[in-house]
Amino acid sequence: MFTLAAITDEISQDFERALDLSVQWGLPKAEIRAMWGKNVAELSRQELQRARKALDARGIQACAVASPFYKCDLTGELGPAAGRLHQASQRALAEQTEVLRRCIDAAHLFGTPLIRVFAFWRRGEMTPEVVDRIAELYQEPLEIAKDAGVVLCLENEHDCFMSTGVETAQFVARMAPLGMRALWDPGNAFCAGERSYPDGYQALKPYISHIHLKDAVRENGKIRFVPIGDGEVDYAGQLRALAADGYSGVLSIETHFAPDGDTEAGTKMALDGLRRLLADAQ
Repeated sequence: MFTLAAITDEISQDFERALDLSVQWGLPKAEIRAMWGKNVAELSRQELQRARKALDARGIQACAVASPFYKCDLTGELGPAAGRLHQASQRALAEQTEVLRRCIDAAHLFGTPLIRVFAFWRRGEMTPEVVDRIAELYQEPLEIAKDAGVVLCLENEHDCFMSTGVETAQFVARMAPLGMRALWDPGNAFCAGERSYPDGYQALKPYISHIHLKDAVRENGKIRFVPIGDGEVDYAGQLRALAADGYSGVLSIETHFAPDGDTEAGTKMALDGLRRLLADAQ
């Protein structure tokens, strides 16, 4: 039986409201990214403690901190964002270590070892020199994470380098001796043009510690997010494979689907679609 969660701000920026709905929907865990209009990397200690009390009061555990670490330009310049920041402020490369340390503090407070990270905005071609530079820039963060007792999980993000499962697998394999793991998002891989299952998943499978779920269709060259199971990602096959492979981590909904702007309804529809698929997969 898979453990399910949702990124709480996909439900509501009102953290307590998001948790109340999580309880109502039978979600035992929650992923922390933004609340009350602020990204987790920018919450005060008092706000973080309020969030922890809200989790404890409802018997919900945090499964990961979805940080914005390295969602920035590889050049070091503070350019325009190339994708979603989820209430995080734009920060240059020189500020990223502070972002990481704040997210580590949050992970400690919430009692989770997993921190989601990225591989910089994808601007231009991903040459071997670019990959080498990203690897170089991950040396110190991985040391910091190891010393702090947390794990950095690189997410394949279609707006960043390492956007497909295959690309991410190649990079995480290189960095795994330093402790890096992977966060697999089949929907992001689809947005990047990859056949996420089986191609991306089979490549990344040995390194996956956490999973995000979203579904989408491609219409006239553009991506439109839909409830899980209604899109072009082969979630039926993906979920059967995860069950057969004994995946023991969390499935966390990051639907990006909000009909008429209703994030609560969108997440509930995504959850219902996921549960229909799970009934056939397990």
